Amino acid sequence: MKVFAGNSNRHLAEAICNYLNVPLGRATVRRFADQEIFVEVQENVRGEDVFLVQSTSFPTNDHLMELLIMIDAMRRSSARRITAVLPYFGYARQDRRASGRTPISAKLVANLITEAGADRVLTLDLHAGQIQGFFDIPTDNLYAVPILTRDIKANYNLGNVMVVSPDVGGVVRARSLAKRLDCLLAIVDKRRDRPGESEVMNIIGDVTGKDCLLIDDIVDSGGTLCNAADALLAQGAASVTAYITHGVLSGGAVTRITSSKLRELVITDSIQPTTAVQSAHNIRVVSTASLMGEAINRTSQEESVSSLFD
Repeated sequence: MKVFAGNSNRHLAEAICNYLNVPLGRATVRRFADQEIFVEVQENVRGEDVFLVQSTSFPTNDHLMELLIMIDAMRRSSARRITAVLPYFGYARQDRRASGRTPISAKLVANLITEAGADRVLTLDLHAGQIQGFFDIPTDNLYAVPILTRDIKANYNLGNVMVVSPDVGGVVRARSLAKRLDCLLAIVDKRRDRPGESEVMNIIGDVTGKDCLLIDDIVDSGGTLCNAADALLAQGAASVTAYITHGVLSGGAVTRITSSKLRELVITDSIQPTTAVQSAHNIRVVSTASLMGEAINRTSQEESVSSLFD
């Protein structure tokens, strides 16, 4: 087994290698003067089980092209099997045709990864579970719930915790966490008029005096979380914390979060945190290295990955 990384999230790749007790594979991913991407594998991978760690986060298209070219380089270097490890799968929010004459970009990206030569895909908390079916190769979708559960148990009195889904679409994810914590569940009923903008309409459930934990897979602009926090506190919640898997945090999201009423935003390192995120007083990052590393090890050993979440 050999693990390589592109430029999107080398810190996570190094942490995964530390967990696996293997060195990070030697490869250069650089650009020519016109920004063409060039990849050179600097060690023998013939007959090896290769894992490529690369989040397709901002700049999304650059990181996606890095991944595709790395896959091609490994295939042409006679790697036995190539697994694309995407802690964050970009374009996942374009998983259906929401209106006429629009693409299903998640399916297109799945096709690109497959045609480039990947044999398997390993990813974390897909925005929509059906994206697994977009791939014609084996795809394992990991869940961050065990990591978030451990962190919540270490920092909260579970007797006063209430898990909250920020919208109706996230109820399944929130219910899974509430079941693990053996606590109550509430739902924020909202209406989204335009992408990136939302208006909270109602809170389903009694949150009075509760430490509310908002659970979701992606935080982008942060508007939904801040609006939900305001609504929950207005309904009598004692505090509001958000636990989100993927911290996209584009534009002015970090400023919006730091000036909001959120007690804390907890995200994973599926996307490499920016300097602004690292310096924010109410944003904290938890590591997915042990989860990703164990899944990689089990894949290499042909063992069950789904049993990680039993």
